[in-house]
Amino acid sequence: MKYRKLGSTGLTVSEVGFGLWTVATSWWGAKDDAEGLALLRKAYDLGVTLFDTADTYGNGKGESMLPQALGAVRDKIIIATKFGYDFYANDGKRDGHKELPQDFSPAFVRKALEESLRRLDTDHIDLYQLHNPRIGTIQSDELFATLEDMKQEGKIRHYGAAIGPDIGWEEEGVAAMRDRHVPSIQIIYSILEQDPARTFFPVAEEHNVGLLSRVPHASSLLDGSYDKDKGFAANDHRAHRKQEWLDMSLKKVEAVDFLYGEGTGRTIGQAAIQFVLARPAISSVLPNMLNEEQLREFCEASDTPPLSDDEQARLEELYPTVFKSEEALAGSAR
Repeated sequence: MKYRKLGSTGLTVSEVGFGLWTVATSWWGAKDDAEGLALLRKAYDLGVTLFDTADTYGNGKGESMLPQALGAVRDKIIIATKFGYDFYANDGKRDGHKELPQDFSPAFVRKALEESLRRLDTDHIDLYQLHNPRIGTIQSDELFATLEDMKQEGKIRHYGAAIGPDIGWEEEGVAAMRDRHVPSIQIIYSILEQDPARTFFPVAEEHNVGLLSRVPHASSLLDGSYDKDKGFAANDHRAHRKQEWLDMSLKKVEAVDFLYGEGTGRTIGQAAIQFVLARPAISSVLPNMLNEEQLREFCEASDTPPLSDDEQARLEELYPTVFKSEEALAGSAR
């Protein structure tokens, strides 16, 4: 495992991090809590130091799992969590994948922080992230004054934003970096979904922002596990994707077969991670870890050969004609 600095925070994070949503929710991932806890411990053994969760993952479960699995090494890991969704007032109920109401008022954020600290069994959070904020939230002076107060109190070390859902919101991401000077933004970026992340890179480098990139495997289309004959199960959160998007994406996967396989030193899943890590502004990649086999493969991606100049050049040639597609973007709602 290799490590990078997270923007201007001074924090060092593993190039491959662990996103807890796959072990804390019923949407997709670990079959039971025991398996999820074992994956977290194994990830640490394999060199993972960044663990990214959210208060709304499993209505607090994603946070509670971390001290169960890694409480003994709290001082050796970086905990990132998120806030902004009011699942408390909704009795823990959710209509499928429909977005919950948001609340970024100072009073709610204070409550959310204290609840997260309690569940995480810690006295501070390393990275406290706004969860899918709209532009009005980014423009709230009151909210950011509250976050600064929390920093001064030592309850959070740094704050940032997780941009989305879908493929990310350009206006919100740029404003968070330029106007709020946050040191970290979490985005979606993969071979199949490159926009609007490409707009973020020069801004992030200008302002020394560390980017965290989730779903680098584009809903398993880039990890070798997707079976086009079987598709997604009806209860899988990916099942609602448009067939046109899926067909187009599979053609794009075929177009990058030069990145993996014999002679490259990488699997398709590792190539997808190296594609993301090729961007200097990226601090860590957060692939979906569904089992120990994938966990090992993705963690080992950090030590596989980086993309060569020739491979990068071929990808850039493909971008305007193969990957930049309004039809693909329109069908990628997550």
